[in-house]
Formats: sequence, structure tokens, C-alpha cells
Amino acid sequence: MPTHTDRPDSSDAPAATPNQPSRRRFLQTAAAAATVGAAPHLHAQTQTPVAPPAPVRQTVPPRPVTLTVNGRPYTLQLEPRVTLLDALREYAGLMGTKKGCDRGQCGACTVLADGRRINACLTLAVMHEGEQITTVEGLASNGVLSPMQRAFIEHDAFQCGYCTPGQLCSATALLNEFRNGTASTVTADVRDRPAQLSDAEIRERMSGNICRCGAYANIVAAVRAVHDGSGQTGNAAVGPLQGQPQDSAQRNA
Repeated sequence: MPTHTDRPDSSDAPAATPNQPSRRRFLQTAAAAATVGAAPHLHAQTQTPVAPPAPVRQTVPPRPVTLTVNGRPYTLQLEPRVTLLDALREYAGLMGTKKGCDRGQCGACTVLADGRRINACLTLAVMHEGEQITTVEGLASNGVLSPMQRAFIEHDAFQCGYCTPGQLCSATALLNEFRNGTASTVTADVRDRPAQLSDAEIRERMSGNICRCGAYANIVAAVRAVHDGSGQTGNAAVGPLQGQPQDSAQRNA
């Protein structure tokens, strides 16, 4: 008796034809085609563009520039693009003038040029030959602090002291401007001399100097004290803080 198995007769299965590839073969072929098609695009992305050669610029050699700072002449070898701030700090060695924002917004670099306050970071050193430059080191006279420096100490008008050199130069010029009749935006009538140096006038005239410690109230009090005469005790009666070197008192007070 013939035996029957579970395997169907091969004659009953459909015959495979060459035109019907298997599913695995189809996926392999599709993946290979996609890889080949993407290869040129990937190659193009990985290529680094060749940068054009940098233009050769002719440098301007330094030339001697004579600046009169605090009554002393300094002959410095400077490029024309060196700012007055960098000339004072990096070439003349006068580190009292501070570099803050380097954009003329904080006032830490304020110095006096022929008695007029300017931001040293916004002007070139070569533009100030022949002018009298005064920095915070030059506010004192014969080793004695100026009335404004003394008033800043007495009224505690500074904390960290970084902005103080610019504040002192600005406040010193402020009083001269007021005495000369220069008006401000808060003056009632800009065609006339300001009647009095009010707190509003002081705040407006000092608005170009920023103090991150927030000692504004004490700065106003110090300026008012010198203006009213209470801080004008005379140069002979004022001096550096006891036990503090004179250079430190000038630069940080």
C-alpha cells in the first residue's frame, strides 16, 4: 500500500519563473540603486570649496606721535589706527584710564582734552597732538588729591572703583562746563545760562558714565559738595587715604 506524506506533490506547486524575483532580491536591488544614486550628491557635499587667496594689505608703519599727558610729553611709536585709550594704557603705561565697553557707551575711558571730556576709546591718538590730555593720574596736584577726588572718598561715591577714573574726569569737566554756561537737555531754557546746578542737571550731565555698582546717589552728592563749596577744602588740607599709596588713591579713588 502506498504511503502518503504531508509534503504536497511537487507537480502541484506553481513553477517559478525567471520573471518573478524573490522579495529579498528585490529589496537588495532597490537599496543598491539608491546608494549609487546618492553617491554623487554626498561627494559634492563633502567637497571643501577653495577659498580665494586673501588680499595682501600694505601695513602702515608706526610713526612718532607726541602726546602731552598730565603736563608731560610722551613720544610714542604708534600706527595711525591706535586709539587714544590704547596709547595711554599700552604705550604710555598710564593704566588709570579704564577700558570698559570699548564702544563709547560706559564712560570708563573718559579723559580731558584741553579741558573737554572725551571718550578715549572713540578717538585716535594722532588726532590729539598738541592738546593737553588729562587723565585721572593728573587730577591731583603735587601729590595732593583734587577736591573732586576727596569728595568721592568722603561721600563713598564708588564701590569696585573700576568706573571711578572716568567718573572723576567727567565730574571735573562738568563743573567747568556749568561755570562756562553750557546748557544741558534738562536746562529750562537752553538759550540762557542754567540758573543752578540741580540734582537733575548733575544726573543728566553725568549720564554718559555708567556705574554697575549703582553708586549714582553718592556720585551726585560728591559733585554737589564740590560745587557748593563743602567739598572745596583746599588742596593743602586734602591728601590720600592714610596708609594708601598715592598712585592707588589717584587711580581707584
